[in-house]
Amino acid sequence: MRCMLKLEVDTQAGNRAISDGSLPKIIQQVMDRAKPEAVYYGTESGCRTAFVFFDLADPADIPFVAEPAFLHLGAKVTLLPVMNGDDLQRGLAKLD
Repeated sequence: MRCMLKLEVDTQAGNRAISDGSLPKIIQQVMDRAKPEAVYYGTESGCRTAFVFFDLADPADIPFVAEPAFLHLGAKVTLLPVMNGDDLQRGLAKLD
């Protein structure tokens, strides 16, 4: 199932990870685990935020993907099922 993983990084933990050089490694660890089709970075609620779009094949993979952000960045994690345009069209076709 295509999902959006939103990672809102705690400011203090993010500052430490930038200062000690670990932020790129932590982000790469999440990306290696999620194998995203797209990733966007920005801010939300005043926090550094990553929006990661990936295929969640098994719900048991949620801790595997998200745990580095929890452990090392104090991140708030949100996981939402999402659709692309093709998915939406297929879903709407089922309404007939």
